Amino acid sequence: MRPAYHFSVADNWKNDPQRPIYLDGEYHYYYLYNADYINGGGGTSWRRATTTDHVAFRDRGVAIPKFSNGNGDCWSGCMVVDEGNTAGYGAGAVIALVTQAPEGRQAQYLWYSTDRGRSFKPGGQAPVLPNPGVHDFRDPKVIWDADRGRWFMANAEGQKLGFYTSPDLRSWARVGEFLRSDLGLLECPDLFRMTADDGTSHWVLGTSANGKGRGLPATYAYWTGAFDGSTFTPDHPEPEWLDCGFDFYGAVTYPHHHDSGAEDPTLRRAIGWANFWDYPHNTPTLATDGYNGDDMIVRDVRLKRGKGSYYLASAPTAALGDHVKRTHRLGDVAVVGTHDLTIRSNAYDLSCELVWNPDAPPANLGLEVCRAPGGGRHVAAGAFLRGPFTYVNRRPTINPTGGETQTPVDPSTGRLTLRILVDRTSVEVFVGDGRVVHSHRVFPLEGDDGIRLYAHEGSATFKDLTIRELKVTP
Repeated sequence: MRPAYHFSVADNWKNDPQRPIYLDGEYHYYYLYNADYINGGGGTSWRRATTTDHVAFRDRGVAIPKFSNGNGDCWSGCMVVDEGNTAGYGAGAVIALVTQAPEGRQAQYLWYSTDRGRSFKPGGQAPVLPNPGVHDFRDPKVIWDADRGRWFMANAEGQKLGFYTSPDLRSWARVGEFLRSDLGLLECPDLFRMTADDGTSHWVLGTSANGKGRGLPATYAYWTGAFDGSTFTPDHPEPEWLDCGFDFYGAVTYPHHHDSGAEDPTLRRAIGWANFWDYPHNTPTLATDGYNGDDMIVRDVRLKRGKGSYYLASAPTAALGDHVKRTHRLGDVAVVGTHDLTIRSNAYDLSCELVWNPDAPPANLGLEVCRAPGGGRHVAAGAFLRGPFTYVNRRPTINPTGGETQTPVDPSTGRLTLRILVDRTSVEVFVGDGRVVHSHRVFPLEGDDGIRLYAHEGSATFKDLTIRELKVTP
């Protein structure tokens, strides 16, 4: 059941991604890893993988072993390249700001690497950001604030994000906070600046949040706005969501770099854990493949101007096209009722545009993927135009919990672009220009690899239907 083209841990367990850094022409991706998971052991280390195209990753082993010192195991945090030697470990040293919790008290500790991120040593036993006496105090994310010539940290502190600045990554001063009391526990904050498609520059604040109590997602929430080095002022009070599915948690974004090493302000990438804390241990891959831990596909993320606001639009990272092993171009397929394709696959990238008569729309149209030979088990992705909403429904197949996610759609347009990634135990649906994405864990049985098109109570055309079978070759 191991995915064919998504990142998965080599064995045992993974959870939170850590923001990748760019070094020596490749991206270094760290994530929380527990080598003792199957044996019932606790704790996480930081394991490293490298990539040049964000699709094919090469495992590099553990960079920060768990329980390396008396402060306990290492939780989430971030790494930065200290080009200016502000911390005193040499120009170009890799500095990790990591949450550890000795005696259950969460605080931020500094680790450093002088071998280009391959291994790390603790920069002392004392925290560089001590806990002020709160329960939740973790997941530091640090950026270089070039406008003010200092480091800036966003730290997850329950229902708020604490803001701190430092000249040297060692001494931190609190300068502000961002409070949200209606999105559950905030984790894994993010802050970056992007250039939008109209050429304007904007700041984006993100965080993993839980909006289920308000009928919202529990994934990566974000706001566009203004940042003055101490305060983030959102353009609008309500967040946007980078994903509207059930399984895109602990996500991080990172910049694209040109060959020169310079950052591209128009493009970032995002990677998210393909799981959620409601059911983190519920996966049959433990029995079939001896591991528990995948990521959703790395995305290319761009900032776009919409009606009265800016938003992030996601697409599967472009290099995915370099891993196609077979392409099926089916053209325009007219459907009344149902139409079963002869193509069967469990790892592919499907794209099409759904087109219907807006004056006489079908009630429901879309695709069944991961479809069992008898048809009972499947995942449905499409649009219920009488809702009206787009949806991904994983109830008809084996899954961590039942459920369907929904997002609004306008039936009067008469068309809807869908791009669906299927990879054995995941289904990701990119709707329209990628402002809306639904990411889901699913566990189809072997042989559940059929594809059905449907248009109920009406007709539709699946224009330019293309299926690209995918495989990453080690």
